[in-house]
Amino acid sequence: MHILTLDNVVKQYSNHLAVDHISFNIPKGSIFGLLGPNGAGKTSLIRIITTITAADSGEVLLDGQPLASAPPLLVGYLPEERGLYKKMKVGEQLLYLAQLKGLSEKEARDNINLWFEKFGIEDWWNKKIEELSKGMQQKIQFIATVLHKPKLIILDEPFTGLDPINTNLIKDEIHRMNEEGTSIIFSTHRMEQVEEICKDIVLINQGKKVLEGSVKDVKDQFKDNIFKIEFDGHLPSNLQSNDFRIIDDNKESLTLQINEGYDSNELLRSLLNEGIQIRSFNEVLPSLNEIFIKQVENASHE
Repeated sequence: MHILTLDNVVKQYSNHLAVDHISFNIPKGSIFGLLGPNGAGKTSLIRIITTITAADSGEVLLDGQPLASAPPLLVGYLPEERGLYKKMKVGEQLLYLAQLKGLSEKEARDNINLWFEKFGIEDWWNKKIEELSKGMQQKIQFIATVLHKPKLIILDEPFTGLDPINTNLIKDEIHRMNEEGTSIIFSTHRMEQVEEICKDIVLINQGKKVLEGSVKDVKDQFKDNIFKIEFDGHLPSNLQSNDFRIIDDNKESLTLQINEGYDSNELLRSLLNEGIQIRSFNEVLPSLNEIFIKQVENASHE
């Protein structure tokens, strides 16, 4: 079952086709990476999902219902551009936003107090937003996004302005909510964060879907048969073969690329037969950042 389904979605702005017949599914209970360079169409998609704008054509289903009829309260959205009222006090602002999302005043106060305790900010209630640092404002914006316990949370660059300690704090809450069944769309330019947090991704560029799948499957799809071997002792001076190419070697490790059709087990046996004392033997998979750059560059040359 999917929390969100996009089927052949199109969005045009004047002469610019921002979303070009995009289709993908987001499984319930997943942390899903929505990736793409600046201007790729990510923001346009998010605006459609959050009903800020409507698609020109195509279908969007939220929890199995057409988006037009699905309650927008099912969604929590943390935008990249922050939207807090700088002159308002933190507590009053969160009360106001929570009640807009359908909570009673008591439910809102209870939830706010719970989050204040989690983040150790019980004394922030009467502070004005303009008195807070960017990182502190980001924590308040995050609380505002999740207060009403939405089924789907969209986080656009959620760690902006946060130091490493508070970044880990927010990450822990993302994982906790996900373990409790909340589905999360995670949009960022930081590919290392995607590898750490997301299970599935979609990559869009110039309004089109370029790549989709689990992080593991995507990395497997783009692997280049490269292996890194750590060893003790010395390499034979005549170590070479028509079946592999040495990319890098030093005193304790060796990086090889094997040819198509040559099995990694054969490579391991061959090295052992050479008398090399192997401590570790691992395939080197490309990072998402490498895949991202390669796919975007390829698409721009088409």
